[in-house]
Amino acid sequence: MLYLLIFSSKVIENALSTLRLIVVSNGKKKLGATLQGVIAIVWIIVTGVVVININKDPLKIVFFALGSLVGSYIGSLIEEKIALGSNLLTIVVSKDMEDKVVRKIDELNYKVTIIDGRGLKKERSILLIIVSRKERVDLIKEIKKIDKDALVVVESAYAIKRTINV
Repeated sequence: MLYLLIFSSKVIENALSTLRLIVVSNGKKKLGATLQGVIAIVWIIVTGVVVININKDPLKIVFFALGSLVGSYIGSLIEEKIALGSNLLTIVVSKDMEDKVVRKIDELNYKVTIIDGRGLKKERSILLIIVSRKERVDLIKEIKKIDKDALVVVESAYAIKRTINV
């Protein structure tokens, strides 16, 4: 029973820690701070349980480490489902596909910036779109339906908004 408690506490702690890192990197500082408080409480309790008589019961260390491993993985899965944040999609299409792809992007209510580009053999269009991570896969599927050869590069994006006085 004690090993199960150690394992599950570490799973919870590490899942929250993984989630906290991602939340903070997406600009949600208050939520990140709150998660850190919970993490600290869980850590101190589970660590206290593990260090008591650790020489007589080294199996506690194994369950502590396994809980950490599983917790990190579960935290990543949770974050993937929540999908916080935005992505910048850089999409390279042949010039003759630009109109069709841009019309579809507009139809789906996304904003797009178009840059003229040139490949080794032909003209290209470079499309820049900011999209939430939750919507990213669906948008890419729609673009690929129109141009299966489109090159799509996905990057994390964090928009900084401010007013510029001229």
